[in-house]
Amino acid sequence: MDRPNPDEILAKVKAEDTHRGRLKIFFGAVAGVGKTYKMLESARRMKKEGVDIVVGYIETHKRSETEALLDGLEILPPKIIDYKNVNLREFDIDAALKRKPAVILVDELAHSNAPGSRHLKRLQDVEDLLDAGIDVYTTLNVQHCESANDIVAQVTGVTVRETVPDTFIEKADEIELVDIPTEELLKRLKDGKVYLGQQAERAAHHFFQPGNLIALRQLALRYTERSIDSKLLLYKQAHSISKVWGVRDRFLVCVSSNPGAVRLVRAGKRIAADLGVEWIVAHVEMPSHMSAEDRNRISEMLRLAESLGAQTATLIGQEVAETLISYARSKNVTKIIVGKPGKPRWQELIFGSIIDKMARNCGEIDLYFLSGEVSKKHLVKSKPPAARAFPWPSFVWTICVIAFCTFVNSLIFRFIAPVNLVMIYLLGVTWIAYRYGRRMSIIASFLSVLFFDFFFVPPYFTVAVSDAEYFITFIIMLAVGFAIAQLTGRLRRQTMAMRIREDRTQALYALTRDLSKSSYPDELFKIAIRHIQDFFQCQAIILTPAANKLEIRFELSSKSDLNPAEYAVAQWSYEHKKIAGKNTDILPGSTGVYLPFIGLEKTVGVVGVFPTDDTQFTGPDQFHLLEVFVGQTALAVEGAQLAASALEAESKVKNERIRDLLLTTFSYELPEPLKAISHTASELLKPENINDPLKRAILIQTMRDEVDRINNLVTELPKLINWDN
Repeated sequence: MDRPNPDEILAKVKAEDTHRGRLKIFFGAVAGVGKTYKMLESARRMKKEGVDIVVGYIETHKRSETEALLDGLEILPPKIIDYKNVNLREFDIDAALKRKPAVILVDELAHSNAPGSRHLKRLQDVEDLLDAGIDVYTTLNVQHCESANDIVAQVTGVTVRETVPDTFIEKADEIELVDIPTEELLKRLKDGKVYLGQQAERAAHHFFQPGNLIALRQLALRYTERSIDSKLLLYKQAHSISKVWGVRDRFLVCVSSNPGAVRLVRAGKRIAADLGVEWIVAHVEMPSHMSAEDRNRISEMLRLAESLGAQTATLIGQEVAETLISYARSKNVTKIIVGKPGKPRWQELIFGSIIDKMARNCGEIDLYFLSGEVSKKHLVKSKPPAARAFPWPSFVWTICVIAFCTFVNSLIFRFIAPVNLVMIYLLGVTWIAYRYGRRMSIIASFLSVLFFDFFFVPPYFTVAVSDAEYFITFIIMLAVGFAIAQLTGRLRRQTMAMRIREDRTQALYALTRDLSKSSYPDELFKIAIRHIQDFFQCQAIILTPAANKLEIRFELSSKSDLNPAEYAVAQWSYEHKKIAGKNTDILPGSTGVYLPFIGLEKTVGVVGVFPTDDTQFTGPDQFHLLEVFVGQTALAVEGAQLAASALEAESKVKNERIRDLLLTTFSYELPEPLKAISHTASELLKPENINDPLKRAILIQTMRDEVDRINNLVTELPKLINWDN
């Protein structure tokens, strides 16, 4: 029985999670397409149906038709924040959580809150609402999506500063595209229904150009399509639907270590460009059968595929055909592209054909064959698999094991029938198959037949056979040996695959567990560098920004002597938020690989990893795992820094409140008793009062009363401060 897929289990858990609120995003290309209007229309319909719905924050931009839709809806008062003598209206998250409606409308998801708010970003307010079980309706333009930021800047020439991480948008339970034709949007802008006055004029001459609007509409359509596609995959996983639904084409290119497989990658790019669809390049890793040359070739092909815009996947499974078909179904792939078979026919008859297995099991998935042949000149440079590093130590051990089985059989030969001796040989073949793989087990099967015939079948010590029935024994012995080799080899590959998965899972679990134990950035960085060095068995350093440049902050090995060139690579990685260094396409001449710690809001540093050999970090699977390590650390560090900033801001607010309290107290309470004491002291110094015991006693008592009043005030002040905090 196959083990359950962790992604499917996670999808089911997410689908069954009813505590968290639902997020719906009204999505559009630009301002003015009617996102807020559409959201308010939905709110009014829900209000009529009896849903407890509240308007948390709406930006109408003084559009009369939008303001009219607010009539009859409950509106939370905005929070007024005084910033630089300007009153700013912000969404009141505290009032919303206290009111706790079933659904709340919060406009402009990408908005940055004013200083003094609970959170820096409005999306963090929305996250709190969702965690409280409140459904949220919000709006978003495509130019505010983090992944689309560079494309929008390239098309429009405008760099949008307020962005929303794609990881947050992917959490949305529903994305509704709100779209109108370009001509109608330009007419709305001209009629003053988008912006007013000079702002509308500037928009018409710059951002709201017909070409810009067409490009943004296409970008919004593709973004929505991608989101819906991910929801479809999530639904299929949650409901255990394995059948491929051909609602949207997506194809899978299967590559092997054959040098000609690179042509499949390039052909896949051409097909994807012609059809305008997503494509994936996948390879099934067979650790026991791959040489270093094969691994390097596969890594180069997968890196090429990524540079051409494909998703890449390194799969681990028992059978190549079954693994590819299972992966294709999980990704709703409609077409699979493979290279024409290059094995000799006799190998396919003996060991089976991957192409035939895929053709029989692909079901509703279309299977395409492309030519993967290369020139003879290229083939001469690539050694055939049989000629590459023949495992002579394993071959010697195979002979020793069969010889030992022969020795054991010689001891019991006189007491049992010769045919029963075959079981001893089969036991040896089984052990060899599990220990040294299929190739050695096949050799062991032939050696077993040869030794059995030579030593235990009359006439002895010859390969001649006196009884023809022994030929049947030999054939069955070979067939059983081959079957054992095949099944035991599969078991061995399965064990290795499970071990690799287990190692990666344990490493990620250990990292996540340790990161959750600390809330200090320095400790988090130390935890990350320790786990990276322990798992990847290589040296690593962490550099963090200080005074507009990077400085080495943490290292478990001596790498403090980084030369200026390495510092430059690290600085480039930090500034451009991209991987750079050895075995990458960017500055590959460096000795280290540099990955930025990219959080939701900022980049908190760079990790430098120094491979122990040229083959380390050549495969996308290693890079992706390292990226997961770095990504988890970045989020943890950024969260710790934000928490520290929040505490610091809260401390400043408390200090300001204490200062205001002290100023208020001393401004209103102290002047009167001090003035009374001063006046009493002046009266007491007069001769007529000094010589009059009664007046002197009255003045002294008055002064004492005022001093007691000040003393009581000083005594109560700490209590007021503690209560206020």
